[in-house]
Amino acid sequence: MVEITAALVKDLREKTGAGMMDCKRALGEADGDIDGAIDWLRKKGLAAAAKKSGRVAAEGLVGVASNGQRAAVVEVNAETDFVARNVTFQAYVETVAKIALEVGEDIEVIKAAPFPGSERNVGDELMHLVATIGENMALRRARVLSVKQGVVATYVHGALRPGLGKIGVIVAIEGPGELGTLELLGRQVGMHVAATRPDALDVDAVDPAALEREKNVLLEQARASGKPEAVIEKMVEGRIRKYYEEVVLLEQVFVIDGESRVRAVAKKAGVTITGFARFALGEGIDKQTGDFAAEVAAAAGLA
Repeated sequence: MVEITAALVKDLREKTGAGMMDCKRALGEADGDIDGAIDWLRKKGLAAAAKKSGRVAAEGLVGVASNGQRAAVVEVNAETDFVARNVTFQAYVETVAKIALEVGEDIEVIKAAPFPGSERNVGDELMHLVATIGENMALRRARVLSVKQGVVATYVHGALRPGLGKIGVIVAIEGPGELGTLELLGRQVGMHVAATRPDALDVDAVDPAALEREKNVLLEQARASGKPEAVIEKMVEGRIRKYYEEVVLLEQVFVIDGESRVRAVAKKAGVTITGFARFALGEGIDKQTGDFAAEVAAAAGLA
């Protein structure tokens, strides 16, 4: 049997908002599997939300760079928000985004690239910043998108200065049209992506494992109604359509007008949205705030 640790209970509690003992029981039912425990809590109506990401853990900056038909978004982390306001750190993130634009999204390739104005490469320059500023830092991730015709637009939410902020989005718009018009549409879609956090571009791109999990949860919820299986099947089909409207970009209602599907907006403009990337600073990284795990252990009888 898998050991249910305090850290597991803490992680599940922050992801779902469920009570400590419910989290402990859910983990026991799921043999320590976080995703299975989330499903168990949802089936019992105890989870606040399946996709709750928990506390934003890391500080630093997200940076974007674009040359029109190609754009890059990167995330560079530091320990405190204070560093994000350091002009040297800001300049580093800006430069890394431009380098990613040229060399691609492979982190190791970016790290090995020469850093302009220095005899060091990108990775060594970061280590130099660590030594100079006195905080641990990391080049965490990068994404690059390009189109043959059209634009890859950028949007930064809560920008400290142009191209730098806490949420960065790039959107690939493929098709003919006046550059300014395409850039405006791309920026609006970027704002939409920043607000709605879609998981996939279209239905075909939805993670099969995530879809199967959702179907299983919806099936259990529908069966709790006591209705016949034929009715339950229809209920699940309807709820899966609703699920797509929540997690698929092209199926979502466009936040700019509150009426049209994003798919329809693109069709009306005569273009195709071929990709997007959304980086939110620190998402998925746990931030240590005191000895919370020890508190959980004591309360849950794990210590």
